[in-house]
Amino acid sequence: MESTLKYNENTKGKFFQVVKTLFKSIRQYKKQTFLTMLFVGFETIIECVIPLIMGYLVNTINGSSPFEMSFLGDPVTNMMYYILFYAAILLVLAALSLICGILSGIFCSYASIGFTRNLRQDLYNKINSFSFKNIDKFSISSLVTRQTTDVMNIQLAYYLSIRISVRSVLMLIFSIVMAFIASPSIAWVFLILVPLLFGILFFITMKVDPIYRRGFRKYDALNESIQENIKGIRTVKTYVKEEYEKEKFSKNALSLQSTFMKADRIVALTSPLMQFFMYTSMCTLLGFGTYLIVTSAGISLDIGKLSTLITYGAQCLSSIMMITMVLAMIIMALESMGRVYEVLIEKNAMLENNATLKDLDDGSIILKDVSFRYDDTSDVYALSNINLNIKSGQTVGIIGETGSAKSTLVNLLPRFFDASKGEVIVGGHNVKDYDIRSLRNQIGVVLQKNVLFSGTIKDNLLWGNKDASDEEIKKACQVAQADEFVSSFKDGYNSKVEQGGTNLSGGQKQRLCIARAILKNPKILILDDSTSAVDTKTDAFIREGLKEICPTTTKLIIAQRISSVQDCDFIVVLKNGTINGIGNHEELLKNNEIYRDIYNIQNKIGGEQK
Repeated sequence: MESTLKYNENTKGKFFQVVKTLFKSIRQYKKQTFLTMLFVGFETIIECVIPLIMGYLVNTINGSSPFEMSFLGDPVTNMMYYILFYAAILLVLAALSLICGILSGIFCSYASIGFTRNLRQDLYNKINSFSFKNIDKFSISSLVTRQTTDVMNIQLAYYLSIRISVRSVLMLIFSIVMAFIASPSIAWVFLILVPLLFGILFFITMKVDPIYRRGFRKYDALNESIQENIKGIRTVKTYVKEEYEKEKFSKNALSLQSTFMKADRIVALTSPLMQFFMYTSMCTLLGFGTYLIVTSAGISLDIGKLSTLITYGAQCLSSIMMITMVLAMIIMALESMGRVYEVLIEKNAMLENNATLKDLDDGSIILKDVSFRYDDTSDVYALSNINLNIKSGQTVGIIGETGSAKSTLVNLLPRFFDASKGEVIVGGHNVKDYDIRSLRNQIGVVLQKNVLFSGTIKDNLLWGNKDASDEEIKKACQVAQADEFVSSFKDGYNSKVEQGGTNLSGGQKQRLCIARAILKNPKILILDDSTSAVDTKTDAFIREGLKEICPTTTKLIIAQRISSVQDCDFIVVLKNGTINGIGNHEELLKNNEIYRDIYNIQNKIGGEQK
C-alpha cells in the first residue's frame, strides 16, 4: 500500500508528528540517548582542539613558539620542553577522546537497540489489536515488512542520528569556527565550499527520495511472493509449479534490485564529488597559504597555522561526507517511519465505544435488518437485509452455495466485523455494548482454516481454557473424536505440534480445534465448515457429543453437506448474501429449490443422505 506520508513543504507538520509518535517508544532510554550526544559533543570538541595544539607543535619544531620559557636554559632544551609539553597535552586529549568515543558508542547501542525493542513491541501490540478489516487494509505481507525491514531501517537511522550525525554537524561547526580563530584571512574558503556541497547533496537526496518510496512497496510484493510460496508449498509441488514460482520471485527480486540500484547509482556520486572538493579545497588552502607565508614572511600565516587549517579542512569535508551518508540512510528511513506511523495511528473502530458490558445472559441471537459490506465506499453488499431470531440452546444449520456469505454472517457475532446496517443482538444486548474481549471469550469459533501453533497438543488445547484439567481436556477431545488418535501418539497430549500443525492431517487439526473451542464452555459455538475434512460417521459422532456436553450452548453449524445440518432445529439457506429459505430438513426439501438441489446432487454422488 502506498504510503500516505509525503515529505514536502505542505506536510512539515506531519513529519514532526511522525517523529513525535515514533519517539514515544524511546521511553526508558532517554537517559542513554542524552548521554550519547553529550559524550559525542565532548569527543568532537577535543578532536577540534587537537589540530590547534599540533599547529603549536609544528611551530615549535620550526623554531617559533607562542610562549617564552627562558628559565628553561638554552634554546635546544627549551624546544625539547615545548615538544614534550605539547606531546603530553596531545596524549591526554587523545585519551579523553578515546574514552568519550567508547562511552558514546556504548550508550548509543543501548539507546538504539532499546528504542527498537520498544518500537517493535508497540507495533506488534497495535497489530494484535486490529480487527480483520484493519489487517485486510494493510495486508499481511506489508505488516511483516513494517515489523522487520522498516523497523531495522529506523533503528539504523536513529543510531546514526544520535551519534554520527551529531558528531558530524558539531565537527563541521567547530572546525569552521576554529579555522577562523586560527586564520581569518584564509578561512573564507570554507564559507564557499560548504554551502556549495550542501546544495549538491540536497539535489541528490531529492532525486533518490521517490525511488526509495517505490522500493519499499516492492519489498511488500517480494514478501508476499515468499509468504504465498511457503504457505502453499504443498499446492505448488502438487501442480509442479516450482519454476513458475521461481520466475515470479525472480521478477519481483529483479524489480526491487533495479529500483535500489538506480538509487544507489545516484547516491554513489557523493563519494567522487566529496573527493573532488576535498582535493580542490586542499589545493586552494595550500596555494593561498603558501602565498601568504611567502609574501608576509610568516606574519599573516605561519606553517603551523597552515597545517592546522589543512586539518580543519579535512575534518569539514569528512563531516560533510558523513552527513551525506547519514542523510541517505535517513531518507530511506523516512519512508519506513511513515509506514510504521501509519500502523501506530490506525484506529480500531471496534474499540472506540468503551463498552463495559461483560457477561452474556444467554446464547440467544437476533439479527435485525442486518446488511454488511467490506468496503464502506462500495455499493456492493456481502449481506443484505438479514433477519434471524435464534433462541438460546438451539442448533442452527447454515448452508448455501459457495460465496453466499455464510462465514461473513457468523463473523458479525464475535465482532470480527461490524454490521454496516441494522443490529446484531447477542444475549439480549447489541454486540457493540459488550467489552470485545469478554464477548469473544464467550463465543467459541472453529474457523474454516484450522490454525494450530508450535508447541504441544496440550498447549494448543489450553488456548480454550488455560485452567482446564487433564480430565476436561480428555473429555473435550473425546467429544471432538480426537482422543483416540492423540492417545496413539508416543507422547500423547504432550506430543509436539509443528508450526501450523503441518505434522497433523486436516481432519486431525479440525478435531483438535473443535476440542479447543469446547473447552471454552461458550454460550455460542460456531462451527464454520469445521468438519469438512472428516468422514460423515465421525461428523455424526461429533454432533451427538456436542448435544450431550453443550446442551445449553447455541450452536451454529456452517456446512456444505446436508448430513451435517439435517438434524438441526432449523436451517438457514443463503444465496448471494440474502436469506433464501428457513426451515427444518423436511420443509426445505419440499419448499426450497437450492436446498433440494444440494440434497439431490449429494445423494447421487456421495450417497450421504441417510
